[in-house]
Amino acid sequence: MKKFMVIAAVILAAACFAFAQMAEKQTTQSSNTIQETKSEQGGFELNGYRWTNVEEFIESGARCATENLSAERMEQIESEIELFKQNQRAATGYQTDATGGTINVYFHVINRGTGISNGDVTTTMIQNQINVLNAAYANTGWSFTLVSTDRTTNTTWYNNCASSTTESQMKNALRQGTADDLNIYTCNPSGGLLGWATFPSSYNSNPKLDGVVLLHSSLPGGSAAPYNLGDTGTHEVGHWMGLYHTFQGGCNGNGDSVSDTPAEKSPAFGCPVGRDSCRNKPGLDPIRNFMDYTDDSCMDMFTVGQDTRMDTQFTTYRFNQ
Repeated sequence: MKKFMVIAAVILAAACFAFAQMAEKQTTQSSNTIQETKSEQGGFELNGYRWTNVEEFIESGARCATENLSAERMEQIESEIELFKQNQRAATGYQTDATGGTINVYFHVINRGTGISNGDVTTTMIQNQINVLNAAYANTGWSFTLVSTDRTTNTTWYNNCASSTTESQMKNALRQGTADDLNIYTCNPSGGLLGWATFPSSYNSNPKLDGVVLLHSSLPGGSAAPYNLGDTGTHEVGHWMGLYHTFQGGCNGNGDSVSDTPAEKSPAFGCPVGRDSCRNKPGLDPIRNFMDYTDDSCMDMFTVGQDTRMDTQFTTYRFNQ
């Protein structure tokens, strides 16, 4: 039985894994500048696609294909959340959010045959991806447990999962659970895409499409360096929990709708320590935030405000749906 809490809990195993992940990331951050320079000199290649450099890859949109919501839709979501809170207060006399709990994960491996090179990721890689999620979200009170894994050999789904028609076929056939269950699909998206996710606010209009899609080689131990430590999964699950990119809206407006993530003009890549793209706004760019575009080895945090936003979004759109 799933349990969602009003008090965040951090288990010892997740904390230990988080420490190990932090140590691994710290050992690789010092070489990021050198690696970035090399990739710019010789071009950047990911999953068989080549760009002139990492910046071109970032600008192509391949880092994350999650829908970029319009300002109007973002305002509508905020209105929906406020209405939910009002209705909650009217019905119960108080307002509260789920502040943590265990989220069931259904993992769907789409492949074109046996072997990792064909997308048939190992059981260890899948469990390591769950471990990465638990380490990343440990301080938020949310945790993830792998309920089941299924494997589908379908070359069309594998190579064309970024197509809206194919994605719909794949998800309609495989998705399990309800609004508060996470479905993760691994495949080989076209165009060098790393992944994408649906927002909580879109669940009611199209529940079968709900979930996260990942490039299979972005899982821990995969070949999609420098995005192969599992934090593409962390990033996309952040969207699934209701977070926007840290650079949403650039230096103006409400940004990502979270007050404690400094404004950021554009996505960061590599690990550009000290970057300050919005000099008229307080704070350096949040390059270590999981919702930026930096290398996996650079990412290691969510803010308190992001934690609160995830709680509110989950409560409004996913809890008991």
